[in-house]
Amino acid sequence: MRKLTCTILAMLAVALVGCVTINVYFPEAAAQKAADQFIGTVLDGSGQKAPAADKNAPAQDNPPPAHQPSAMLLDLLVPAAYAADVPNLRVQTPAVQAIHERMRTRFERSLKALLDSGAVGFTRDGMVAMRDAAKLPLAERAQANAAVADENRDRAALYREIANANNHPEWEAQIRATFAQTWIEHAHAGWYYQDAAGAWQRK
Repeated sequence: MRKLTCTILAMLAVALVGCVTINVYFPEAAAQKAADQFIGTVLDGSGQKAPAADKNAPAQDNPPPAHQPSAMLLDLLVPAAYAADVPNLRVQTPAVQAIHERMRTRFERSLKALLDSGAVGFTRDGMVAMRDAAKLPLAERAQANAAVADENRDRAALYREIANANNHPEWEAQIRATFAQTWIEHAHAGWYYQDAAGAWQRK
């Protein structure tokens, strides 16, 4: 009887396995936390570096013994490779750390002054833009434009690197959107940012 039950379960698993869809959802909460920590340390030194993923995390508490039919069916329906693909966000990579250092240094040397002056502001898509070049002396505009270009190059690389580091390049747009909102939330009073319609607002 037991052999028959196992056989039926195996046949059912084979019949249903083609219908199983494994969805790995974008870890929005983890992305928000990473953005808060990264941006906080760039703009004002607050926050902490995002912790590395714990590779030694314990397995699910009290899993059903392998010999139980329910465990056998689950193993057949959800391959181990998919079961391990749980939403998580890895941000501690050498590339991200290098970008962080460049952005922090740039902020201290030039970007903060540009933001304070109102010449530069945060865009709605997670970048920075020259808002009013007239706020700067003519002799400083070329250097300011170079700083903006360098900052945007690093920001684009940051969003792409986080997505690729997590083996989900399709997350790049969502990571960018999360960071875009967080840059604005961390903006200092008096800085400019773009609202959802693209109009400049002063915080």
